[in-house]
Amino acid sequence: MNQFQQGVTHWTNFINGQWVDSEHLIKVENPATGELVGTIACATPEQVNQAVSAARQCHDWRLMASMLPYKRMQLLHSIAAEIRSLAKRGGELLCLENGKPLSQAEGEFEEAARYFEYYAGMADKIEGQSIPLGDGLVDFTEYEPFGVSAQIIPWNFPVSLVARSLAPALAAGNCVVIKSPELTPLAVALLAEAMVNAKVPAGAVNILCGYGHDTGAALVAHGDIDQIVFTGSVATGQSIMNAAIEHVVPCVMELGGKSAGVVFADANLDQVIASAEAGNLFNSGQVCSAMSRLIVHEDIYEEVKQRLISCFSTKSVGSGMGEADVTPILTKVQLDKIEAMCLRAQDQGANCLLGGTALPRAGYFMPPTIIEAEANTEIAQQEVFGPVLVLMKFNSEQEAYDIANGTEFGLVAGVFTQDLSLALRTSRALVAGQVFVNEWFAGGISTPFGGVGKSGFGREKGQEALYNYVRTKNIAIRLTP
Repeated sequence: MNQFQQGVTHWTNFINGQWVDSEHLIKVENPATGELVGTIACATPEQVNQAVSAARQCHDWRLMASMLPYKRMQLLHSIAAEIRSLAKRGGELLCLENGKPLSQAEGEFEEAARYFEYYAGMADKIEGQSIPLGDGLVDFTEYEPFGVSAQIIPWNFPVSLVARSLAPALAAGNCVVIKSPELTPLAVALLAEAMVNAKVPAGAVNILCGYGHDTGAALVAHGDIDQIVFTGSVATGQSIMNAAIEHVVPCVMELGGKSAGVVFADANLDQVIASAEAGNLFNSGQVCSAMSRLIVHEDIYEEVKQRLISCFSTKSVGSGMGEADVTPILTKVQLDKIEAMCLRAQDQGANCLLGGTALPRAGYFMPPTIIEAEANTEIAQQEVFGPVLVLMKFNSEQEAYDIANGTEFGLVAGVFTQDLSLALRTSRALVAGQVFVNEWFAGGISTPFGGVGKSGFGREKGQEALYNYVRTKNIAIRLTP
């Protein structure tokens, strides 16, 4: 699968059960140091065709669709075991290419394994229903796999998010072509070993690396795919949806977020601060569902502000290998973008309480940043994708709703209060696909996840996600008298 080339580990694509190289290479850097981690083959248009053809042939031969459901269940459990066996080696690789703490990188392989275990438990429970039409007619529904699922994976949680969409797709009997992120593709390439060792049928899982504008574009525009699953930016998602229109291909889109936590005057402030720390600083804020805005009742605003500053100012900034609290931003381009947004916010009258500029050191580091800003400013409206928390105040329940719902996004939201009625009322008023009450990131693999508005459509995770990967067929039979 990989070889040493000029002292650097080289990785290849995985097509039809084989590792396939390319004369074109992508270099992968360590964002903590800027040093080269490895290289990977950049898939050519012909290799995209080969991967789709392999998946199409596997589906046409019904190697996954006709597999007995309990056999698919066993296969997914085998994949889970193989992924878990890669956690130490893969975690170190993911830490180097992504920058996240080593423990979290290893944990991503563990989470990936649990996705396969979760959907293994559903592989033999995809059941249709009988519909009564009176004597002489029998009518029922069946769920059948779409066929070839094209899945484009983001760079921030590449291993976990491969599993999030691949596991239900296989559980439902689909065949898959994965386009791994060109910025963090190496740990994903390692997953091919798990597929081989688990004896996944050749062609059922294909893993390609390449740039979005060529490899990704060729994949989503291919006439032989039946479904597209994408996680990433709004602009790229819109481009993919335009390509899907050509062949009328259904999509699942998980796009950006600008998620807000609403803190009422009776909130438990220990819960608020802990949630703000986890929600904003986890993975250095490079999370679509990050808490990027905190809207606080005016009665407790000053106390919350001071406690946030005290909490965020103590966090260490450094490499993932050193288990720092805040690890590097993935690229210099993204670091510059984050810093520029913070500086523009101050030019527009925002008050930077902490951080606000990149750290002058090797690697790409942004310190924890807290900015007071008005709700209609860029920093409060647009996704930053970094450890930047925008702080705002409100004095009425309706004003809190107006601020929280005042963006184009609707991925997640949060409510902090000890009043159950207020918590439920606010949860229903917030425009979001998922609402956390008194703990940011509450939930897990079994809870449906996805957005509304420009945060996308469709749901990943949970039982509901499985039905993204099947289509309903109705069969009506006239019985002979």
